[in-house]
Amino acid sequence: MSRTMAEDDRRFQTVELFKFKGCNMSGIHTIERLDQMENYDVRDSDVFVVTYPKSGTIWMQNILKHIFMDGDLQTGEYKPSYCEVPWLELAIKEINVDDRPSPRLFVTHLPYELIPKALKKKKAKVIYVYRNPKDVAVSYYHFHKFANYLETPESFGAFLQRFLEGQVDCDSWFDHVKNWYNHREEFNIIFQSYEEMIQDLKTAVIKLCKFLGRSLDDRSINIIVEHSAFNNMKMDPKSNYGNASLPMFDPSVPGFMRKGIVGDWKTHFTVAQNEMFTKIFQGKMEDVSLKFIWELG
Repeated sequence: MSRTMAEDDRRFQTVELFKFKGCNMSGIHTIERLDQMENYDVRDSDVFVVTYPKSGTIWMQNILKHIFMDGDLQTGEYKPSYCEVPWLELAIKEINVDDRPSPRLFVTHLPYELIPKALKKKKAKVIYVYRNPKDVAVSYYHFHKFANYLETPESFGAFLQRFLEGQVDCDSWFDHVKNWYNHREEFNIIFQSYEEMIQDLKTAVIKLCKFLGRSLDDRSINIIVEHSAFNNMKMDPKSNYGNASLPMFDPSVPGFMRKGIVGDWKTHFTVAQNEMFTKIFQGKMEDVSLKFIWELG
């Protein structure tokens, strides 16, 4: 069952998480839509961007949209990113998620356990974007102040504890990353670091084009890179969700695009918090060979 945005606005007043098949979900989700995910009709031509919250989702959403536009941004008639690359697990009447011509582009926060089973059997492409979890925790903390459907944390320390315990929307960052990584052989998938995109966005875009089978010339790639720069996206409401200002969000608080930097965790973590987090990270992620970048020199 899909809902209109007005219906959603009334529902977004709740802050309680609920369990769906063992995973914490927020009021932005509906059980009806989540129930559809297990047997969702995946096409071989589909493309899925998968992220844990606050890991560069909107950034990759924007990049993917423009890659499939072949970098043609001259007319300015393109739709907002959340219409061109809609959320798989959300159903809103005004946004066509399912009944679209191929290739369909999606973005999702779903953990490995809840992803459509058919994705393992198809040739559909998956782009998993990951970010160092200290910066994820900081960004997620601030997002809780912006999103009215999430509980406002008492303090960063209190939120950090909940984050480490997985008592947040979409559960544990550690489990999300590990389970997708440990089952990578089941998918046609690449892993893309948020920090490496910060370091060299053009190389990342070229890598994505190759994976997606999109032959773009250097001029088109440069246009995508320029348009996907943080400051340029922040000025474009079709890229930064600026034209999705609804009661579910607090307009007085910096929202979807706050800083977009690497190492902001250093301005929030105490020495003790950093030591605790590092110890937990090393214990939980010792068997994951992904490269994590905590700060830029």
